[in-house]
Amino acid sequence: MPPHAESTLVFDSFDLDLVVKVLTQTAFSPFFTSFVPVFYFFQGAKLTDPIVVNSALYCLAVCLFRLLTWISTLYRNQRSIFSAPSLLDWGEQIVVITGGSSGIGELLANTLAVRNVTVVVLDVEPIQTENYNITYYKCDVSQWSEVEAIARRIRDEIGEPTILVNNAGVVQGKLILDLNEKDVQQTFGVNALAHWWTIKAFLPDMIKKKSGHIVTLSSVMGIVGSPQMTDYCGSKAAVRSLNETLRFELDNHYKAPGIRTTLVCPGHTRTRLFATFSVPGHWLYQFFFTSVQPIDIVKPIISALDAQESRTIMVPFFVNLTGYINHLPSFLIDFAQYVACSTYAMKNFRKISGRREEEGPLETQGIY
Repeated sequence: MPPHAESTLVFDSFDLDLVVKVLTQTAFSPFFTSFVPVFYFFQGAKLTDPIVVNSALYCLAVCLFRLLTWISTLYRNQRSIFSAPSLLDWGEQIVVITGGSSGIGELLANTLAVRNVTVVVLDVEPIQTENYNITYYKCDVSQWSEVEAIARRIRDEIGEPTILVNNAGVVQGKLILDLNEKDVQQTFGVNALAHWWTIKAFLPDMIKKKSGHIVTLSSVMGIVGSPQMTDYCGSKAAVRSLNETLRFELDNHYKAPGIRTTLVCPGHTRTRLFATFSVPGHWLYQFFFTSVQPIDIVKPIISALDAQESRTIMVPFFVNLTGYINHLPSFLIDFAQYVACSTYAMKNFRKISGRREEEGPLETQGIY
């Protein structure tokens, strides 16, 4: 945060996500809550006392919720109750990451490469790395002809990709009447159409093996709208629907349920793409609407790949609540927009082009 923003060591690390994490391990933990009625019983309360009955019912509700979540995970990933899934052999994986030359994609590429994973980066700008496990191909992923040609080269020179991470993204930050044809075509080409082209190029090999993993980077802006982001929000909403429809096709038409599909919907992330996006630096705002670092997104992605599970990743926690906003009355939707300060967050936005055009550390930009 800049010097004028309120900041202490406590507030910098204390946010809603931390509170939720603590509650998950305590008040919403079946193990922890199971001791509550036992505690009251050994303190002299009778089994029929309201305090024992209510705490036991609460524990039962927590256990039931966790059970349903567990069953949902098993169902979505075709898991057996009696056997654990096999571990992912990273040495056999070839991971393709679009937009892997900066931000989330760059961090993910380097993190996997350190684990001796073969990583292929598709971007219009080269990735700045000395890791020999990373191979870079210049490719405009919004163009099918380029994706098709590069896909052939990857198969010939490296092998058949087993994991695809569609991460490439652009943002224009203009009002709808200020967007020109090139702006809209670029936004939908990179943020949405590129997903179709890369899937079309690499999915057939996965279907043959009946295994693989496709990670789709969407955004909280694909769930809710915001001024000066009509094209961006539309493109991110499109890939959310793509992810869900793709899962149905894989399960029911291609008979390849072993191919995992993970959807990632992050909130405001401190990367170059949104370096001039304005959000309040006040600790109370940051408590509820935390700005996350790329590592906060990369970690759950790698966890999903490691577990070989289809997941929906929403970080920070408030993103999980945004899906309910559109069902509220209009005046409450407007109030939520006001509280989240999203109405004017793009007012001073400036599009950054060129890898080295940052003005200082990313973590100090876009915060006022």
